[in-house]
Amino acid sequence: MQIQGKANKAVVYTEPGSSKTNIENVAIPEPASGQILVNITHSGVCHSDLGICLQSWSILPFPTQPGQIGGHEGIGVVVAHGPGVTGPAIGSRVGIKWLADVCNTCPSCLENDDNTCSNQKISGYYTPGTFQQYVATSASYATPIPDGIESAAAAPILCAGLTVYSGLLKSGASPGDWIVVTGAGGGLGHLAVQYASRVMGLRVISIDHGSKEELCKDCGAEEFLDFTKFNDDELQAKVKQIANKGRGANVVLVVSAANKSYEQALGFLKPQGTLVCIGMPEGAPVPIQSAHPARITNQQFKIIGSAIGNRREAIEALDFAARGLVKCHYKLENMENLSRVFDDMAAGKVQGRVVLELF
Repeated sequence: MQIQGKANKAVVYTEPGSSKTNIENVAIPEPASGQILVNITHSGVCHSDLGICLQSWSILPFPTQPGQIGGHEGIGVVVAHGPGVTGPAIGSRVGIKWLADVCNTCPSCLENDDNTCSNQKISGYYTPGTFQQYVATSASYATPIPDGIESAAAAPILCAGLTVYSGLLKSGASPGDWIVVTGAGGGLGHLAVQYASRVMGLRVISIDHGSKEELCKDCGAEEFLDFTKFNDDELQAKVKQIANKGRGANVVLVVSAANKSYEQALGFLKPQGTLVCIGMPEGAPVPIQSAHPARITNQQFKIIGSAIGNRREAIEALDFAARGLVKCHYKLENMENLSRVFDDMAAGKVQGRVVLELF
């Protein structure tokens, strides 16, 4: 396979631990057996990319290496097949997710739990990611992109949308239930509000900075609370005043990367409520300060974790977006601007999502 006369422009992490990146021309990869070559046109920028570049996630087992190409919300067109591959068809659109591939044979895979596959490959972390124009990836694990949605709009659904959709499914919430979304105006949060309200029929209380109220209301939030206007006790009282006649919310979905959000979350719940943990705080791990065993036992709370989602959920999440029920609010940026995007994300300046154009 040769892509004649083509270069492969990539954004490379030059100094992991900082937001410094550089544009480099790297080799176009040759798709191996079971792989396809994808010409990437758009890639969303996720907080996980920032964490990997800054090396701010202590949970990661190995330090990020200089020269790493990040990105895991990539959309592009199949341009070549590796040996033995017949699909997806040349010219069709596919997406590359956080999990670029799984083994399909380990106990986790056999339980349909891709997230804990012992042989998983993570796009943008020790596997070349989607901040480049050409990526060789698994033919069987790439996600088909439906008609009816532009590539730029589909890119964030591959991680942000999939992650919150899967978390909502795990919550066990039923139509009419109250749900609190903390960090509701961010990349994950504004999609969580839409999947909750427009797909699952939930009543949403959004919590975020006051500058994100309009976005949250546009996404379907029934109530918005500016966390800067309340102390912890007042915020808890306000949530309970709104939800279930003073009892509290059925579910709290934490998508912000703040330990404070987790500390507050149990105070928003009604008895037998569920806390869904999605956001990954940076720095040294901190336990949930309010999660005392006696409190959890007495109130019969459930605390569950949710990471990304599986292949079926990715297809479902994209289908809802293609039907117009969910719409990512995003801003397009050139790939040369990734360092500035990372700095804006670290400063909390980004509403919705940023999507890089890679052409």
